[in-house]
Amino acid sequence: MHAVNRRAARVAARCLVVPLAAAPLLYAAQPAFAHTELVAGSPAESASESRPPRSIELTFSDEMTSRYAKVALTAPDGGQGAAGPPQVTGRTVTLPVKPGLPAGSYTVGYRVVSADGHPVAGSYRFTVEDEDEDAAAGPATTPAPRAAPDPPRTPGEDPPQTGATSPTGAASPTGVPAPPVLVGGLLLLGAAGASAAVVRRRRARHGS
Repeated sequence: MHAVNRRAARVAARCLVVPLAAAPLLYAAQPAFAHTELVAGSPAESASESRPPRSIELTFSDEMTSRYAKVALTAPDGGQGAAGPPQVTGRTVTLPVKPGLPAGSYTVGYRVVSADGHPVAGSYRFTVEDEDEDAAAGPATTPAPRAAPDPPRTPGEDPPQTGATSPTGAASPTGVPAPPVLVGGLLLLGAAGASAAVVRRRRARHGS
């Protein structure tokens, strides 16, 4: 009876030793089955560019194979924006872009296979701004300064004279200065009248 129990215990111990010995090997092999992922993109996802890019660059966590690298760029009008097939360099896949593409929303789609045979697929978008709209907006203009308003006048005060004045200080009715000849003639007439008055007074005195 004791011999049977001993044999059963030995068989059970052997069955447990094999799985426990293989456990470290299985744990070490797990990273080899990790999925390939997109690490970075240029332009990046949801980026806003001032002009269309010359190329699309996608960097993955594992090295890629040129045979199974598929990358596409969809323009805002639904057309293809790629200028040629993608090029693979290690973990980076580069797609050349056509020149002169319009502004709007672009979609990058990819489906690639890593060197260890794991495929990865996905897509994202970025935007190209319209340079014409930015130029049309232009810098803000400064309004022209306004003239200062006239000071308030008290009731009964004469309005300010805006017409030109004559050399004697009096303004002409029409606002135009009087000619110098006319002013000189008036002064001569006044002087002649004063002289005649003096002569008359003298005669009156001698006659008396």
